[in-house]
Amino acid sequence: MRPQLWQIVRFGLVGAVNTGTFYLLYLVLHPHLPYFAAFTGAFFLSMVGSFFMNTYFTYRTRPTWRKFLLFPLPNITNYLVQSGGVFVLVEWARMDDRIAPLPAAAVAIPITYVLSKTVLTGRDEAPARPAPGRAAGSAQGDDLGAAPVRVEVVEQ
Repeated sequence: MRPQLWQIVRFGLVGAVNTGTFYLLYLVLHPHLPYFAAFTGAFFLSMVGSFFMNTYFTYRTRPTWRKFLLFPLPNITNYLVQSGGVFVLVEWARMDDRIAPLPAAAVAIPITYVLSKTVLTGRDEAPARPAPGRAAGSAQGDDLGAAPVRVEVVEQ
């Protein structure tokens, strides 16, 4: 399978885990908050986990503070698409407010993939591990931790 296709598969797996995490948080918060406040709280809490899963697993890049601070940008779009969808499904289509976040999330997936890939693998993507002889984060000082990297040794 091509690397791009594997990346999309990994994005889907992370999305499934993140959607499950979001939905569990939503169900925990929903009895104590109005549905929209529960949706918003669960969305932002699950976004932190999504950042780390996407940097380490999906895009195999190094998490940095810069990326962490930029990561909400694609998620703002995701949030607008999802929250608009939840509102329309609950208020206009009269869908059960416990179910509405799921189809709303499905609509936002392709948009989130493109935008998060841009943020997490932009032009200035650095290797996941420092070059030999260089300390981690020595150039930027903004590492959030090392990402696993597959290394192949080719003998000549």
